[in-house]
Amino acid sequence: METNSAIYSHLDDDEYAKQLKEFHQTKAGVKGIADSGAIRIPRIFIHPPEDRPKSTLDGTTDTSPPFPLIDFEGLENGKRMGIVNEIREAASTWGFFQMVNHGVPLATMDKLLESVRRFHEQPQEVKEEWYSDDQTRMVRLYSNAFSTEWRAAHWKDTLVLLAAQQLEKEQVPQVCREAIFEYTKCMMRLKETVSELLSEALWLSGDCLAKTECMDSLTLSCHYYPPCPEPELTWGISSHTDLNFLTLLLQDDVGGLQVLYQDQWVDVPTTPGALVLNLGGLMQLITNDKFKSVEHRAGVGRTNPRISAAALFVPTFANLEKPYGPIKELLSEKDPPIYRETSVKEYVACHKSKPTYGSLSLSQFKL
Repeated sequence: METNSAIYSHLDDDEYAKQLKEFHQTKAGVKGIADSGAIRIPRIFIHPPEDRPKSTLDGTTDTSPPFPLIDFEGLENGKRMGIVNEIREAASTWGFFQMVNHGVPLATMDKLLESVRRFHEQPQEVKEEWYSDDQTRMVRLYSNAFSTEWRAAHWKDTLVLLAAQQLEKEQVPQVCREAIFEYTKCMMRLKETVSELLSEALWLSGDCLAKTECMDSLTLSCHYYPPCPEPELTWGISSHTDLNFLTLLLQDDVGGLQVLYQDQWVDVPTTPGALVLNLGGLMQLITNDKFKSVEHRAGVGRTNPRISAAALFVPTFANLEKPYGPIKELLSEKDPPIYRETSVKEYVACHKSKPTYGSLSLSQFKL
């Protein structure tokens, strides 16, 4: 593969596809490039000048407004209403917030991050059996599965587990098997609590979102962002909104995640013991814009890898074609539906057919 030149020019579709195919054929992922000792990143990873990080993880300055942090302590002891009010404010403005005292043991979180690191830092020949571009495979290692608006790849590798809550042990790599099953159980329990709180934040009964069956399955995406020799030229993941209903994110202490708030990119702090909650586009759709799904992105560092695990909640396979529209209890003559009904299958297919970012994916479903 060619390395970059100092002068940027857009790759056409054919050349991008050719270079991306060559990259996939190595089955080494981005980690393979980092391990090769490359001092420049391959051309397909270079983003255009207008879409590059303004700074890297190695020495950023922060003049951002404070990122929402919600303490779940006292949830069952008289503080529930206050917590629900904080969630309502964050979900309707930021579309993101951090949670502490959420009930997931710190040891379980640390164990997962360490096991994800161990998986990705295995020799290439050990990981190759998991590397696949088959998006129907229940457990696989992949890198850069989707095209981007700029035809520029992302500096990360991902171990993804579809319907993680129902996988058998032998389906999961042994090096991270125990940690993943333990963490998945915790995520399914926490999702029940979060579902109730989000329902109440909409002024609805606590079981409202659960009844829609929109978050019954968990896709666990275990990301590894290797050190990058030119972090100023690329992204771990460029600006996007999630396509699902709800994401619960665990990240290490390296940092790099940013959220777009009031036209300003805000750094998400690496608060010890915290989990990050963000709302996907389909949650904005079914809440009729009461809750927001906002753009976010992640940079990479020059010296340290970044590790995160995203628990993405979606309907079960049986309900991927089930129609979802604005919740009827949220509608009135003064508050008519903003969006038409759609299914997860249609929503994702629409995005893949023409990669769009921010609110553009949602705007295609407006009435």
